[in-house]
Parts: sequence; structure tokens; C-alpha cells
Amino acid sequence: MKKAVLTSGEVARYCGVTLRTAIRWIEKGHLKAYKLPGRGNNRVQFEDFISFLKQHDMPIPDGLKEENRRILVVDDNEKMARSIVRVLKKHGYECKMVHDGFQAGVELASFKPVLLVLDLMMPKMNGFQVIQFIRNSDFSSVKIVVLSGAGDSALEQALNSGADVALDKPFENKELITVINTLIEREALKPD
Repeated sequence: MKKAVLTSGEVARYCGVTLRTAIRWIEKGHLKAYKLPGRGNNRVQFEDFISFLKQHDMPIPDGLKEENRRILVVDDNEKMARSIVRVLKKHGYECKMVHDGFQAGVELASFKPVLLVLDLMMPKMNGFQVIQFIRNSDFSSVKIVVLSGAGDSALEQALNSGADVALDKPFENKELITVINTLIEREALKPD
């Protein structure tokens, strides 16, 4: 779990600089910090440190990168969607569910999921259209796991359209979690 505040020494270590350099950044106002009462030691809020790194085009150390564990479940069958969300939350994922492709587009922008669990047969905008939209948009890096009972040819078409994985309904919860863990771990290992 990441810390809420960092010491000047931790800032220096993360940046590969001397303690004196980190203190100078604070004194000159480049890095926002506050002083503890009494001894006057500096403390830097985690968010301020990340902002400082981004502002100065410095790499964010691996140990400080936030892992995106947000998953958007898109299925017009509310009972199925709730069941999937329950399984995912049990395994530590943050989830939202929507029941059609248009809602999925809205949530992609606001919720910023790393992965989509997607049904193919939905009203308004079907799963194939959602896949096409994602792969041709700013959200093209979002992983897509299709869950559908539409048959093997539909699953094959989903893969050819850009889905990362396509599973037949009914599916085993363990298989779904294994697939998602693998895709998200692969995403986390990918260089920026």
C-alpha cells in the first residue's frame, strides 16, 4: 500500500538525487511540501510528489505507480451483470456495470477501466459495435473479455474484431478470474 506522505529522504531516493537537492526543490517552491511542528522536517503529499514528477517529465518509480483495477461489466441481463460484479469484487477489483453499449461509452470516459467484460447480444449498440468503437478510439488499450452464449462463430468474430478473449456462457468463475488476472498483469508489465 502506498504512503500518503513522503519524507525528503524518500523523495531523494525515489528521484536518485541527494537529500540536499530534494530539500532545495522544496525550498525553491518546485515541490510542494509542509513542515512538521517542532523539528521542522519536510513532508510531501504523495499526490504532490506525483504531480511534481509529471510536471518535470521525470519517470514515476515502479513502486509508486497506481495499479488500475477498474473493470466495466457490460451486459443487458442485470442478474448476470450483478453476478459477474460480485465475483470480481470478491477478487479485489473495482467494478461498475451498465446494461447497453451507449452507457459503456460514457463510462469508458469517466470510470477509465483497464478492462471491459462484454456481452455481445444487447439492445441499441451490440457488443461487436462496442468492440469496434473501443478499438478505433482513445480507449484502444482497454482489454476486452467477451462473455456470450451466441455460439462459437460469434465468439470467433468477436476475437477477429479486437476482443482479447472470448468465453462461452455459461462460464466458470475461476476461468474468468484467471483470464482477467492474466490480462491485467500483462497490462501492468507493459512499459509506459
